[in-house]
Amino acid sequence: MKDITAKELVASIRMGWNLGNTFDAHGEKSGFSELRKAYAASTPTEMEAAWVEHVTTKENIDALKAAGFNAIRIPVTWLKACDEEFNIRNDWMTRVKEVVGYAVSNDMIISVDSHHDERYYSLLDKQLPETKKVFVKLWEQIAEAFKEYDEKLILEGLNEPRTIGTETEWYGTPEDQNNLNILNQLFVDTIRKSGGNNLKRILMVPTVAASASDIAQKALILPKDMVKDKLIVSIHSYEPYEFALETGHDRPVQWDKNNPDDTLPITEPIDLAYELFVSKGIPVIMGEMGALNRNNIESRVEWTKFYVAYAKSKDIPCFWWDPWMTYVTCPDDEHDHWVETFGIFNRETNTFDHPGIVEIMRSVAYGM
Repeated sequence: MKDITAKELVASIRMGWNLGNTFDAHGEKSGFSELRKAYAASTPTEMEAAWVEHVTTKENIDALKAAGFNAIRIPVTWLKACDEEFNIRNDWMTRVKEVVGYAVSNDMIISVDSHHDERYYSLLDKQLPETKKVFVKLWEQIAEAFKEYDEKLILEGLNEPRTIGTETEWYGTPEDQNNLNILNQLFVDTIRKSGGNNLKRILMVPTVAASASDIAQKALILPKDMVKDKLIVSIHSYEPYEFALETGHDRPVQWDKNNPDDTLPITEPIDLAYELFVSKGIPVIMGEMGALNRNNIESRVEWTKFYVAYAKSKDIPCFWWDPWMTYVTCPDDEHDHWVETFGIFNRETNTFDHPGIVEIMRSVAYGM
């Protein structure tokens, strides 16, 4: 394991991609007991393919690397594969490690996180003791499983930790923010205690909801660490919201680089991340970004070019959120219209359904 800094590792990331809606697929939203019941009798293959109807192959990861993606984020929901004592199933861990191995064999930078598990954690004071107990138990096991991997494996404590369903969900109350800072510190301490290469592993911590908002970014307190320069800040930003993320039939399909209403929602949070963290030697990763397919490929390509280039100018690499769906499947359903059509990579054919987006990302990333 090379003893490099987080800044050095992040500087080596050219193009990032998320294996979305795969290991992070989960069951009912009504509670942990229902989730555990839904998956208790499921095989790892059934859990992995629950949302995407596809099992990840080495050929998938080979194709991504060949296209220029030298970094991959692997979201994983762990609690669905736990027993009553929060022990992670061995077959689930083995399968996650198998896919991590596909990326290792391609010499990729890899992030493994805890994704959707935040549904069962709480940022509220009254529930924090139980949250801390489960959180530590989970990360002790993940840390042990990955303790001998080299410096290109990043562990990411939480995906979008928040109090779901509240008015402040996407930036947090002072209570949320304080308790997330506590959990981030607990994450770092737990990984370091596991020993092995985890003593020097580069770790990633989010803001509340991984939000790039002014409030959330300014509320983050970087954990204290026993080793220097090994922490990354994670934020997510799908902006401008109406163009990139909001669903529905009547949302804008055009994006204009000359319109401040279109560009400022992108540049302002990136500028703030640079000011608060990057300029002070603390690297930042845009862990999720992307724009929905609204049959508007020209605008999406221009948006991607501007977004990725601007982030690169501030030393922030971008990871495209790819949840598998590349085209809308329910055009007459208002609720489902455009939902999750961030996909660019066709995992069945190992080709890109929207090659223009990949080409422009590669052009910016590699200065082509």
